[in-house]
Amino acid sequence: MAILLSLETSTMVCSAALHEDGKLLASLESQIPQTASSQLAVLINNLFNACEVTPERIGGVVVSAGPGSYTGLRIGVATAKGFCYALNIPLLSVNTLELLAYKVISSTSHNKTILENKSALLCPMLDARRMEVYCLVADQNLNIVEQTNAKVIDELSFDTRLEKGPIYFFGNGALKCKEVISHKNASFIGDITPAATGLGELGYKKFQSKQFEELSSFEPLYLKDFVAKKPKSI
Repeated sequence: MAILLSLETSTMVCSAALHEDGKLLASLESQIPQTASSQLAVLINNLFNACEVTPERIGGVVVSAGPGSYTGLRIGVATAKGFCYALNIPLLSVNTLELLAYKVISSTSHNKTILENKSALLCPMLDARRMEVYCLVADQNLNIVEQTNAKVIDELSFDTRLEKGPIYFFGNGALKCKEVISHKNASFIGDITPAATGLGELGYKKFQSKQFEELSSFEPLYLKDFVAKKPKSI
């Protein structure tokens, strides 16, 4: 029996979940932007209380590895490492874009449409400001066709792949691309955000095969360096 704590902080939606042997016990989330630093510990504590689980019973922590919000990822990973160091338990990570793709495939409301065409590809996108996104391309078995990268989107983006067949775009970076990527084979799915619920399911598979991260050296997948904003002049 393994109870895993999952932490997702890569976007504005911060969430945490507890799974036992891959089955969801409970999950909580906060949709207030830029509150991971203040809300994540609260969510975790409320989860433990709701499930009557003590931290000592946790067998591992799963964290969203990025790409995504620089600050959010640092908060999530630092919190996950803190639990792992304190409890001497393994750390597991899941690529945030792969988590998004998993959410679409595992959602009954979306996969029926997608599965009508077995060759259709999935392209999860996370906003990276202006017309840039973090993205990857995967098939419906979640095999990676194009690795995670930062891409500036224009009217020719993905044209070669779109000529061969349908691609479904989703995630918080996809909406701004809808008017730019106008190919007939491009479809857009709204309201898809990464969540700790799916994170725990994917993390449990890694837990079973002991795909643990090196605790001392693990870092999130930032893709781009953090750039501090200049303070507004008064």
